[in-house]
Amino acid sequence: MMEAVTLPVAATPTAPALVLRPWCAEDAAALVAVYRDPDLRRWASSSMESEDNALRWVRAQQRGWAAGHRYGFAVLEAFGDGVPPRLVGNVVLKDVAPGKPTAQVGYWTAAAARGRGVAPRALEALTVWAVDAFGAVGLEGLELLHQVDNLASCRVAEKSGSSFARTLPASPPAYPLDGHLHVRLRPRRDHRS
Repeated sequence: MMEAVTLPVAATPTAPALVLRPWCAEDAAALVAVYRDPDLRRWASSSMESEDNALRWVRAQQRGWAAGHRYGFAVLEAFGDGVPPRLVGNVVLKDVAPGKPTAQVGYWTAAAARGRGVAPRALEALTVWAVDAFGAVGLEGLELLHQVDNLASCRVAEKSGSSFARTLPASPPAYPLDGHLHVRLRPRRDHRS
């Protein structure tokens, strides 16, 4: 079991700082509000119609941490000066196991935060953490999957340093359309003196 961590992401000239932290029960109301966005509902596999749905989802994220195979992070904008942080997204490392060379990353971004570099910055923080946390036990690369018609996810994958690997055939009902597989390999260290 991996200990829960908080990952800070510095501000940019165009976007406030981000904080990535494990999901908690207090996030349920914000999840319901964010999931009112029809674009998010189109791509997401979960439903957040009520705080009860959202709380069940949060508890599933917490069980993933406890089991050591799925690490979901709430992505919050941290404004400082007494302004409470605002939920702007989710990033997740999943299907991770000692000795397994790859794991998957996933994400979503709230409508109000799109186009401001939130997803690539959050994915970069998650990638650095994943390599630090699991590189010694065999993690060599991260995979990002999205439907072929999700052009925004394709751009995020590219901005995050993931290379297009191949098109995957549809596998309904979970994957009703073909998908793109992007891969980001762990940098190899040069051992020359």
